[in-house]
Amino acid sequence: MNVLKHMETIFLAALIVAGGSSYAVAATEKASDAYHAQVSVGMDKIAVVKVSAAR
Repeated sequence: MNVLKHMETIFLAALIVAGGSSYAVAATEKASDAYHAQVSVGMDKIAVVKVSAAR
């Protein structure tokens, strides 16, 4: 009987959890796309920078 009284609250909580998880999945896919979009260069074209300074 108590569950029936709070059905709206339970529904809203489930809606918030579902909405939050959809944003989390979208953010993960966006980060994955950004990671795979990085350009990879061969080992012979890597720039090497040597920094020397007085301590």
